Amino acid sequence: MTANPNELPAIEAAERIKSGKLTSESLVASCLDRIKETDGVIGAWQWLDHSYALDQARELDRLRKFGMPLGALHGVPVGLKDIIDTKGIPTERGTPVFAGRKPRRNASVVDRLQDAGMVVLGKTVTTELAFMNPAGTVNPHDVLRTPGGSSSGSAASVAHFQAPLSVGSQTNGSVVRPASFCGVFGFKPTRGAVSTSGVLATCPHLDQLGVFGRTLEDAAALADAMSGHDSRDTKSHPRPKPRILEGCRQDVPVEPLFAWFEPSYLDRLDDDARQGLEDVVALLGKQVERIPVPDGFELLVEAHRRIQEFELNRCLGDKVRDNREIVSDAMLEAVDRGHKVTETEYRDALRLKVGAERYFDVFFWDYDAILAPSAQGEAPPVGAGTGDPVFCTVWTLCGLPALNIPMLSGNSGLPVGVQLIGQAERDDRLFRTARWLLYEIVGGQDG
Repeated sequence: MTANPNELPAIEAAERIKSGKLTSESLVASCLDRIKETDGVIGAWQWLDHSYALDQARELDRLRKFGMPLGALHGVPVGLKDIIDTKGIPTERGTPVFAGRKPRRNASVVDRLQDAGMVVLGKTVTTELAFMNPAGTVNPHDVLRTPGGSSSGSAASVAHFQAPLSVGSQTNGSVVRPASFCGVFGFKPTRGAVSTSGVLATCPHLDQLGVFGRTLEDAAALADAMSGHDSRDTKSHPRPKPRILEGCRQDVPVEPLFAWFEPSYLDRLDDDARQGLEDVVALLGKQVERIPVPDGFELLVEAHRRIQEFELNRCLGDKVRDNREIVSDAMLEAVDRGHKVTETEYRDALRLKVGAERYFDVFFWDYDAILAPSAQGEAPPVGAGTGDPVFCTVWTLCGLPALNIPMLSGNSGLPVGVQLIGQAERDDRLFRTARWLLYEIVGGQDG
């Protein structure tokens, strides 16, 4: 039995709570003790109120005791990136521009998590306006390294056993990359599967929510709890629930076939990361096909940049320029670049995006998943940025489900992830394939 409840996988904790072997209060208290002990160094949490978290846990324990219906993750705490609105709780978006901001209603995803019986543990640190300027959070594996961004606190808190699960967001590589650097599972679902209503909009065509967990099944369970149609979100449309956890627990019908692309930006990989990925490809043998980079593939990175910066300027440009004395130079430069993108360039980039989505709709008729790097290698030093997101760019642009699997380590012994990308709307299939890959290469679902 695990000595400390905060070290339990989320699914196991939920099962123990439902059976009466563990209380939500003791689990939440254990997480809060861990945060008190370690967060002075790690800096993963932006807002935390012990009484608020424990009161939720006690109420959930009371509901269980009186035989009320219980959600799938009843009593399990979750951290929320501080761009996700929480009613009456500060949501400051990583900048003094929004200091003291307290939303009047929850983001839709918060309501879904509470419907699943989860405890909102607190708000995790985000980079400034969920962009590239580093926050104060450090990597739990080496405090002289970045945890990645922009979901810095969400990744670090799960990696350091402060919370079993957390929610982040990704507009380029902000879930998959920090998950790689921090050595946890990070999953970005199919675009539109999870509502972004009530979440800071920086780029509506690309913004997506994602999850962090220490096991594959935990990530699947949290994604299931968050998913569903929301009329408040224009990207959301009625669709069957993805049932990702169910897919994760299924055996593959046949051994999967993987694709491996080699675009020019693979030159940015560190040598040890490149070697580790090549070793995975070699171990899989004939189950990996090296695919020639399609015509126009390399243009998609620039298309993503134009869309992101054009919409960033449209969403936040005026607010950033009006507060130039308290925002970073990097943010000012980004909105200024976005201001210079013409409407024609923006529309052309959107057309490239649609064409790429159509290509991948057909592509996955023949392949189960794409293997790719999650990041350039081990986490860079603090002060050297949050890492290069380019290895996630195309998959985010196309809205494909993408998963970091913590399978490798670099020359310094720090985590290096492998990214698995799947067919849109088949997030369950991606997890089924990921489970097979983990058992084949690593021998278990914990990475």
